[in-house]
Amino acid sequence: MGIGENVRNILSQLPKGVDLEIAAKSREAHEIEEAIQAGARIVGENYVQEAERVIPMVKSPAEWHFIGSVQENKINKMIRLFDMIETIGSVEMAKILDKKCQIAGKKMNILIEVNSGREPQKSGAMPEKIEEIVKEISKLSNIKVMGLMTMGPAVEAEKLRPYFRLTKELFDHIRDQNIENVEMKILSMGMSDSYIVAIEEGANLVRIGTKIFGPRVYKR
Repeated sequence: MGIGENVRNILSQLPKGVDLEIAAKSREAHEIEEAIQAGARIVGENYVQEAERVIPMVKSPAEWHFIGSVQENKINKMIRLFDMIETIGSVEMAKILDKKCQIAGKKMNILIEVNSGREPQKSGAMPEKIEEIVKEISKLSNIKVMGLMTMGPAVEAEKLRPYFRLTKELFDHIRDQNIENVEMKILSMGMSDSYIVAIEEGANLVRIGTKIFGPRVYKR
């Protein structure tokens, strides 16, 4: 099956209220274009450099999300290129982003990344810190928390349930508090091999790359 057919197939399987985000890491503009024309409306990019090259070449309208690791020296470019940053894991980085957004005259929607597996080598905030981080970030006027995102450990899909469930509990808990300047709308969990489990555990945004584009071909 081609890219367009893969997108249509996945979209037909997704329950109402669950959105598809195509994970476009290392993909060319024409491949992303094909996915958008088949009905995808959100594109996730891992690297600012790739996004900078590809985004101007994609002519179909889409919402662009940054899903990679946030580096301070790339933030100005991220503000220009993206509609949302899904990987904010600390108040410190949020404050830097807020200040740079103010200078750029743009308000940025963000998700807070939850290190649901409490893995020291991974980015994201520890689950017990999430509420405090959201409350602190809610005081900033140039960025807005729109929900949570998690990756979970590198284990088979079924074993990810506790991590997805924990993130959903945090999401519900924060949403129920009605914190000012926080709109808990998006719970981004699950990838090509785990999105079905993630949806069962409450995800409403799934990031799918391989199942759409096929295995990644790394350029030498």
